[in-house]
Order: sequence, then C-alpha cells, then structure tokens
Amino acid sequence: MRALKIIGKILLGIIILIVLLLIGAHFYFENKFPINEDKYPHYIGYIDQEKAQLNDVYTLCDEGVIMHTHHGAAEEGYKGSKKVFRDNILSTYKNEGYTDSGYLNFRFLVTCEGNPGWFETIQVDTAYKPTNFNEAMVAQLLNLTAQPQHWNTYIYKRNPDHKHILNPEEGPKNYYMYVSYKLKNGEITEILP
Repeated sequence: MRALKIIGKILLGIIILIVLLLIGAHFYFENKFPINEDKYPHYIGYIDQEKAQLNDVYTLCDEGVIMHTHHGAAEEGYKGSKKVFRDNILSTYKNEGYTDSGYLNFRFLVTCEGNPGWFETIQVDTAYKPTNFNEAMVAQLLNLTAQPQHWNTYIYKRNPDHKHILNPEEGPKNYYMYVSYKLKNGEITEILP
C-alpha cells in the first residue's frame, strides 16, 4: 500500500511538471503579450524627430541609429558627472516668480559629437496629471538642458561576450537621454535620473 502511495505521488509530480512545461511552452511560443503595433508603432524611447523641439540644430550620425533607447545613457551621458550638471543648472536657473509644482521632463537625443537636440517635453503636476507649466520657466530649463557643454560623446565599445545586431562597429554613437526636474513653487528640488 505504501509503495502505491509513493508511486502515485511520483506520477502526480511528473504530471504536474509536464503540465507546467506545456503551459510555459505555450506562453513562450504563442507570445504571452502580443504587441499592438497600431497603438505602439515605435520602440521604447522613440522621439518623433519631426515634432521635437530643437530638431534642426544638429545632424544625427550613423544614419540616425540611437543607442540606449530603453533607459537612456544616465550617468555616462553627463559630461564630468551628474553632480557637475546639477550644480551648473542650480547655479544658473533663476526662479522669476514661478509657482509651478510637479515634474518637467525632457526626453532628447544627443549626437555622436555630444550635441543635444530633438527635445520632447512632458509636464505633469504632483498627482502625475498632464499640465502646462509657465512657458518662460519651461523655455529657461530647456535652454539650460540643451547646452552641449553638459553632454558627453558616447563611445560604444563592443562586448565580445554579446552579439550586437544593432551598431556592431565601435566608436562614437548617438544616444537617447532624459532629464526630469522636480519642481516645488518654481524651485528645482531634485534632478532625475
């Protein structure tokens, strides 16, 4: 009797394992999350270069291929360091009676020469609802963010352990970047990322 219980438990375990493997294979091969290409026609980090601000100042290199499209170049994008960028922005920015609070987000591209352009602006209040901040404040922060002295030339170095389909050649590349200003009554309280 005891042997039958053990065999039954082993068979039950095998059946459960087979069912789990079949479910996993189904999700893997049937694409668990199909992409709605009508709703999402572009890659993550896409910036419509025709609609972006400052889109006619510089030219993208490498036939417009953009690196770091999922997360931005973050720390390696800042010339010097993020602290140098933050200190420069805070010492230059002037609150001219602005009372806006929320997040002012700039998404943009930087050329292989370290020149920023193609800015997309997203403005949300403290409840993360779309809003419109004071135009002069937005223009001032756009102007400060768009200064080339803040941005590095990104040098792509191929990792021999990874097979890169996109941009296999080493050298300077265009990259995606974003900067978010947290504002309280027109004062910058934090610069992200």
